[in-house]
Amino acid sequence: MRPAGLWLVALLALISLNSMESVGNQQKSLKALLDEKKDHRRVVLLYGRQAAQGHLIDQQQIFRAAQSGMDERDIDVIVTLDYEMTEPDRWYLMHNHFNFVPSDDFAGYLIGKDGTMKHKFTKPISTNELFALVDAMPMRKAEKKKGE
Repeated sequence: MRPAGLWLVALLALISLNSMESVGNQQKSLKALLDEKKDHRRVVLLYGRQAAQGHLIDQQQIFRAAQSGMDERDIDVIVTLDYEMTEPDRWYLMHNHFNFVPSDDFAGYLIGKDGTMKHKFTKPISTNELFALVDAMPMRKAEKKKGE
């Protein structure tokens, strides 16, 4: 790809990041951000080595296209880029059941309302797959039952 093409991909990636939370835009640690969501929201944490990483862009577009389903299931998306990560955030991901591998170009983590990792993926997943994972969770089943 020519340099002009890379510039466009990077610009599109940055634009797409604006509608999702980014750890780099926060004054808080990743742990503090996830702790705030615990008991209230499910989180899909997306990691990319760089903003223009193809899988990262694709995954954000997939989720954005199904925003109503994400909202219905109380799912927030947090994006963290390798160059924005602090050492404490990197340590947290590597040592708290996330199985984070710093050499991965892309990784996604589904985190339940209880704060534990439920699923890790290294390629974009469909919203059907994500929603099936969430809908099978006991807390989600209870939410659906309560809503009937």
